[in-house]
Amino acid sequence: MEVGPPSIGKLMSYNRYMENYVYYSELLKPSWAPPSWIFGPVWTVLYVIIIISFGFVLFKYIKKQYKTGIFLPFFLNALFNVLFTPIQFGLKNNFLASIDILLVLGTLIWAMKAIWPRARWVALVNIPYLAWVSFATTVQLAITTLNW
Repeated sequence: MEVGPPSIGKLMSYNRYMENYVYYSELLKPSWAPPSWIFGPVWTVLYVIIIISFGFVLFKYIKKQYKTGIFLPFFLNALFNVLFTPIQFGLKNNFLASIDILLVLGTLIWAMKAIWPRARWVALVNIPYLAWVSFATTVQLAITTLNW
């Protein structure tokens, strides 16, 4: 528990959160876009899935049990996933965010296909991530179109 005035970092973080919230709330969105409060709980679950599957593949890659062809799509997926927020909310660039989320979706499908022969459970555990990213891609493409 903190006592005393909030730190400058916390104030800046809260300010950035509010700026992002205002930015997202002002965008034109399709009627079927999810409410903004749902993103936190969904991504909490999805990041657990991502960490488990990426961690497993990374461990096997470091142990030289998996080749680059299996590791690369997981690495690129994590990279594109991490880049989405700075592109969408930092640059406020819906077009680049659309390209990025298409890359997230494409690398996820590639990763699931690459891991299937070796560890099917990794592909299967990523089905909720695939479902959400597929849905999020349609939302982002609609947002980009509506705000062009």
